[in-house]
Amino acid sequence: MRNPFDGSVLGRVPRHGPEDVDRACTAAQQMLEANLRGDIFPQHARASTLDRAAVLLDAQSDAFARLISGEAGKPITAARGEVARCIDTLRFSAAEARSLVGEMVPMEASEPGAGRLGFALRVPLGVVAAITPFNFPLNLVAHKVAPAVAAGCPVVLKPAPQTPLTSLRFVALLEEAGMPAGWVQTLTDGGREAGEPLVTHPVPRMVTFTGSVGVGWAIAAAAPRKRVALELGSNAPVIVTADADVGLVAGKVRAGGFAYAGQSCISVQRVLVDRTIHADLRDALTREVGQIVVGDPALEATEVGPMISDRETQRLQGWIDDAAAAGATVLVGGKVDDGIMLPTVIDDPPADADLCRREAFGPVVVIIPFDTLDEAFAIANDTDFGLHASVFTDDLGVAMRAVRELDFGGVVVNDVPTVRVDQQPYGGVRDAGNTREGPAHTVREMTELRFVSLPFA
Repeated sequence: MRNPFDGSVLGRVPRHGPEDVDRACTAAQQMLEANLRGDIFPQHARASTLDRAAVLLDAQSDAFARLISGEAGKPITAARGEVARCIDTLRFSAAEARSLVGEMVPMEASEPGAGRLGFALRVPLGVVAAITPFNFPLNLVAHKVAPAVAAGCPVVLKPAPQTPLTSLRFVALLEEAGMPAGWVQTLTDGGREAGEPLVTHPVPRMVTFTGSVGVGWAIAAAAPRKRVALELGSNAPVIVTADADVGLVAGKVRAGGFAYAGQSCISVQRVLVDRTIHADLRDALTREVGQIVVGDPALEATEVGPMISDRETQRLQGWIDDAAAAGATVLVGGKVDDGIMLPTVIDDPPADADLCRREAFGPVVVIIPFDTLDEAFAIANDTDFGLHASVFTDDLGVAMRAVRELDFGGVVVNDVPTVRVDQQPYGGVRDAGNTREGPAHTVREMTELRFVSLPFA
């Protein structure tokens, strides 16, 4: 494993394959059956483990942040923010472990139910296969593993091949907090060797995946009889109306479009601005982005470091060059300097440009002027993705219209779509996914109701 900024070796992990997948799944199933027979990891112990893990992670926060920064190339300040969010995820999951209940059924509400007591229990769905991305190697792992612990489901975890070290350390921390050794089986590979065998293995009852659109829907097709939860990509739009505060918007987009080099599913990608303030916002955003500090992610001042790989950097460079060749104006950035894609703002690209149609997943934002709100909503919705969108306006009517008409899993008012808290129902529609994450929502995906009927004595 190498640091994407300087290429230094951070560690080594196994390259697991199909035989390792089978062993991991078999061990996870044995753990599930042992727990159902003997309650080796009961509900109260799962809750306590998650609470202790939050305390341990807080005590080790700096070490985790530096590991994230090293293997993911994430600026150290952003890495610290990820650790803080993971602590929240653990605490919310612990709360779910303590409050996970079924429901009563009013049997005597119908004649056939007279004289019977009915209720439904929430029971573990089964072994969960969790496949996670590189961009949040701690918190997105926690969003799958911690609710599974709360639900009583053992996990076979396959972290991103670029960032397995954080996952391995996180699993060790959970075991230190009281999770039985082996409750989470971790598979590491070069990207392909373990993924497909894990998805198609008969043991996991659920596959939960965060990553690219193509891979996500291929997983769903390959596992038609499993519960499949997908959190995929986006090209998040921001609508800026004529009454918006241009300085506020520019500052928010600077953070929401370029934090961690734009490598977030809800990073700002498309800024749709009323034509009457187009020039003002264009100039303000150009100034803001031109001040972004680029460089070594281990340094406190760095805002943007390298993308995860040279391949991804060159892919994005090609998209920028194509947009410029088609008539768009590169206002700032647009090139690679010492291996780092410079923060880039592009004005008025053609509607069919990759930077408008696809997910950039890099430090680039495009500005698109519009003349009417109808046009703005149409442009925002003209995408295969539907994760998060946002609108900046002082008009409550416009804000509520955006909530109704924008076809996205989340709509944010007077902030960027990059806003996410870990307890919200997070997820998208269309090609952006098919589920909602957040401990309260995920834990229910990982359980099923078992109805019980008893006669009165």
